[in-house]
Amino acid sequence: MTAHLEARLLEIVFPDHTNHLGTLFGGQALAWIDKAAFIAASRYSRRSVVTARSEQVDFKLPIRQGQLVETVARVVEVGRSSMQVEVELIAEDLLSGDRELCTRGRFVMIALDARGRPTQVRNLEG
Repeated sequence: MTAHLEARLLEIVFPDHTNHLGTLFGGQALAWIDKAAFIAASRYSRRSVVTARSEQVDFKLPIRQGQLVETVARVVEVGRSSMQVEVELIAEDLLSGDRELCTRGRFVMIALDARGRPTQVRNLEG
């Protein structure tokens, strides 16, 4: 069985996702990143997971209203109960097809047992 190391989500930036400049709110971007990290870690571990830490999020370019946003999350490192997940937000202009990496983040997710305590996950497969 192949481990699922990746999750991909697609969203459109609607007006209620934007700030007064017509670009994606940072908080909305963080919510999408965290959601993708959660899905990637859950798929990999097949456990309930929680976010333990957001190590770094770099907002490189603004994402504009009307753009498609692809969120790509990958499990890149595994500890005893923790999984480090790198996440990218890629904005795409639907008319031209132009794509740009706009935001990148790294999250630590923790696998939980049925009692809500950290539990072991398998090693990252080569």
